[in-house]
This record gives sequence, C-alpha cells and structure tokens, in this order.
Amino acid sequence: MRLDKPRILPLDPDRATPEQAAVLAPLGNGGVIPAGPVLNIFRTLAHAPEALKAFLGWGNYILSRRNDLPPREREIVILRIGYLCRSGYEWTQHVEIGLRCGLTAAEVERLKAGAEAGWSKADAALIQAADELHTDQFVSRETWQALLDHFSEKQAMDVVFTAGQYTQVCMMLNTFGVQLDPGQTLDPDLRKPA
Repeated sequence: MRLDKPRILPLDPDRATPEQAAVLAPLGNGGVIPAGPVLNIFRTLAHAPEALKAFLGWGNYILSRRNDLPPREREIVILRIGYLCRSGYEWTQHVEIGLRCGLTAAEVERLKAGAEAGWSKADAALIQAADELHTDQFVSRETWQALLDHFSEKQAMDVVFTAGQYTQVCMMLNTFGVQLDPGQTLDPDLRKPA
C-alpha cells in the first residue's frame, strides 16, 4: 500500500447525495454486484458520481464475457499490472477473483516473478505484454506475435484494454489511498516501501 490512510475517505452511504446514491445502488447489498457492503473503491469514487458511472461502463466490459480473454487469462493480466503498480488494494481484490477463475495459489505467487518463472508460452506472453505495457506503454513485435501464436487478434486487443484499465484503476487506488475492505489482509510483498 502506498498510503497508510485514505486521502479521500470512502463515502458514508447515509450521507450520499441522490446522484451518489443512484450510482452506488447496484454495487452491493443485493444489487448488480451483490458482494455485501459497497467496496471502498466504489465508495471513494462516488465522490465523483459521473466519473464512477463512466468508470463502471468500461470496467464492466473488461470483466464481462464481451472481453474475449478467458477469465483466468484476464486475471493474469490484471494481477501482473496490480503487482507492478504496487497496488495492494487491487492485488488483494483480484487474488480472490483469480483463484475463483482457475489460478492456483502457487500461480498467483509466481506472477510476482514475471514471465520467466516457469509459465506456459501462452501465459508468459500475457505476462510479458503486461510488463511491456507497464514500462513502455507498447507491446513489442515479438511479444505481439507471441500473443497471436496463442490468442486471437481480438483477444490480443483485450490484453491491451485490460492492462490499460487496471493501470488506471491502480493509479486511482494508490493516489486516493483506498484502503483494504474489512476482513482483507495485505500481501507482505505489497507493504509500503520503508
């Protein structure tokens, strides 16, 4: 975690304006994303309700079946970006999602080591693409070809869309100081640098 406390406090739903309440309504307690209480990321972004509404539209594409990457492969990209961005919140949320999507705990841990850590050629291409997008905002010819050796052109596009979306998410989480939700534990490798 980059910050020990939030720069922007998560919105108290009892103090939400009608516009904020409307955008938060489908995000918990029986809504479209019924995962219990509304997550800190959404309660923080609700301070800018129009931005949150637009963010949810694109985010829903990335996390839906409209994204042609299979869920496991999508989570490889998301987790690698979250780790590279040192986003403890993103990493913590998506470890749980990644495990539900078919990643093993050992694979999640190995993602920290990068593309050379004993991955299949397809998985290594995803990780390498995420690394290149993180460092250079560009996928090299070699890595693009490696993606196309295993994935369709649309799936390769979705790798870029996914990495871009989660880079933005990590920038917001890190800068706004979004803290873990209740009951979550931060991975020791993502603690704030000394």
